[in-house]
Amino acid sequence: QVQLVESGGGSVQAGGSLRLSCQASGYTASSSCMGWFRQVPGKEREGVARISGGGATTYADSAKGRFTISSDSAKNTLYLLMNSLKPEDTAMYYCAARINWYCAGWADFGYWGQGTQVTVSS
Repeated sequence: QVQLVESGGGSVQAGGSLRLSCQASGYTASSSCMGWFRQVPGKEREGVARISGGGATTYADSAKGRFTISSDSAKNTLYLLMNSLKPEDTAMYYCAARINWYCAGWADFGYWGQGTQVTVSS
């Protein structure tokens, strides 16, 4: 059974940094497409960053240059390092995974974690 558990969220001032973690079980994180999404109440969930089983990364325009997605095969964990945080980054952040090693855009992520809240104050 696939389980994804996020951690690392919290409250930070604008300009600060946070590193989110997603511990995967029943699933090999480093050999599959995984991603980070975020959602603000009343808005649609949006993709933030994704990484394929081959290590190719893609970022939303809002995340480019500030966020870094990575995975640790030994720990079976996905990370999202977020620097230069802005108030508009405030959201619930979700880890997601696909069965396939390749990513097909922001679609077809069949496994989801429960989310971790990130709050950025100005």
